[in-house]
Amino acid sequence: MTSVNQEQVAPAAGGESRNLRTRIIAALVLAPAAIGIAWAGGVLWIGLVTLAAIGMYVEWLTIVGTAQEKQTVAAGIAALVLSGLSLALGYGAFSLVVLVIGTAAVAAVSRRLRLWSVAGFCYAAAAAFASAQVRLDDAYGFVALIFVMLVVWAADIGGYFAGRGIGGPKLWPRVSPKKTWAGAIGGFAGGLVVAAGFAAIGIGKLTPLLLLAAFLSVVSQSGDLFESAVKRRFGVKDSSQIIPGHGGLLDRLDGFVAAIVVAALFGFLRGDANGIGHALMIW
Repeated sequence: MTSVNQEQVAPAAGGESRNLRTRIIAALVLAPAAIGIAWAGGVLWIGLVTLAAIGMYVEWLTIVGTAQEKQTVAAGIAALVLSGLSLALGYGAFSLVVLVIGTAAVAAVSRRLRLWSVAGFCYAAAAAFASAQVRLDDAYGFVALIFVMLVVWAADIGGYFAGRGIGGPKLWPRVSPKKTWAGAIGGFAGGLVVAAGFAAIGIGKLTPLLLLAAFLSVVSQSGDLFESAVKRRFGVKDSSQIIPGHGGLLDRLDGFVAAIVVAALFGFLRGDANGIGHALMIW
């Protein structure tokens, strides 16, 4: 009996190790590309976030089972493309109007699970619009965007290794059986390390950045749980297999979507005339 268990565990451990290597290789390719395009900003960045939003929208519809409704897919994609073009041309307000109309269009053409289809469009649209608005600030847009990215990545990495290395009580087993409280605390700590690093090199003040990073770490992990809850609701493991070792765009970007939307909203509410990026980084 013992030998059988050992034989079963060994392949599983080997598979897990291969999956980790695949995740790392994919991250080493995708992260520099994302940072480079974020640095370039402008049309390139808006193009990237628009394509990502389209991919997330299609994945969402696939998860909830409405991707076969061509009119629902087409209405959402058309609105996201037109919104992206408007942002690229500098018409932010018109872009927002397009997204509102797009939401109504998706609702109008959906035949079943209308609320789920609309929710998927709003999720993708909010991610694209917020990502563009944070980067829009020439002085601090890139810095703010990288801050959010690094906090999300640190929360993900810290959570992964703390969860696997420490284990312990599960965070929310009904939604995400593998996530633990140790992982959540590790992810939280990872975000604080990013904030301390930014303050150490003279970008922002330590206390405000720590508070912002702490909040975004929690939001990021909540976004991860939210996407897991949606997949579990519809009995889906991964949103797709487009990214080796990571699954789909929704699987990879769930934490970032939540964090960037909240960051953009927070920056907007601060009302800094210099832009959202300035509002996030300079207190």
